Amino acid sequence: MYITQGRKGKLGMWKYIPIPLGFIGLMVVNYLATKMLNMDTEEVMRQQIESIGKNGLFLQLLLPFAFFLGGLLFWVRFVHQQSLVSLTTSRKKIDWSRVFFVFFLMGGFIVISTLITYYADPGAYQYNFNPIPFLILAIIAILLIPLQTSFEEYLFRGYLMQGLGLSLKNKWAPLIITSVLFGVMHAANPEIEKLGPILMVYYIGTGLFLGIITLMDEGMELALGFHAANNLVTVLLVTADWTALQTDSILIDVSDPSGGYEILIPMLIIFPAFIFILAKKYKWTDWKGKLFGTIAPEPVSIEVTKE
Repeated sequence: MYITQGRKGKLGMWKYIPIPLGFIGLMVVNYLATKMLNMDTEEVMRQQIESIGKNGLFLQLLLPFAFFLGGLLFWVRFVHQQSLVSLTTSRKKIDWSRVFFVFFLMGGFIVISTLITYYADPGAYQYNFNPIPFLILAIIAILLIPLQTSFEEYLFRGYLMQGLGLSLKNKWAPLIITSVLFGVMHAANPEIEKLGPILMVYYIGTGLFLGIITLMDEGMELALGFHAANNLVTVLLVTADWTALQTDSILIDVSDPSGGYEILIPMLIIFPAFIFILAKKYKWTDWKGKLFGTIAPEPVSIEVTKE
């Protein structure tokens, strides 16, 4: 099973505490600082864009994730002495075909759905394509977005999922806990300030979806591909002045955002449709066992000596 791949390193549950605690603590401090100082995050970002440009701010926001990912993988390799493969999947090697299949599936969905909404309501978008800034954006995004999304996946769907599963001896608790923590990580995003706390439902629901496909597929490949496509294609295709990642994308969404029922559409329609497609393609079975089953204790080997 995927969660028990964590046993392929040197265990010791204390080892699972520093990295998540440090990162989540950083997010909490950032959130509290924003609230206590009564910061207008939208205005702060506007000032930064005026100072260093959208691509400069984009690079500044993403670059730390490259170091976060490097630090996490270093910790896993040298403290846990666990391989990258066992952190990623229960298969003998990482299945890149899974990564690319769901990447292009999600990327295609974003492009088609954006084109449909653009032609249905062109007044909601501003055409923004500028070759040189867009080329710079594409280089930064292609290099750094996969590192950013991979860090989040390896932290929540990999490292924490395995650590919590081995500690709590079940699968449902790690699924719920990592999904909630994934949502909490986004609490300081300007989108929350603009649309309200209801947007947390979307972030937690996204974490739940990514956790489900990880457990059902016995590996993170699908979650890695989906998350990378979602962030990469979106920042290149469309952005808005009230989002965390404001970029020199092809389109700018100038419509008035609302925190209504539209936020529930991914959880009620899009994510279930993706789960259905992936379940059919990869022939998932034993849903109850993979999502709600228990983690068996590690077998104890007994040496028998001959006298």
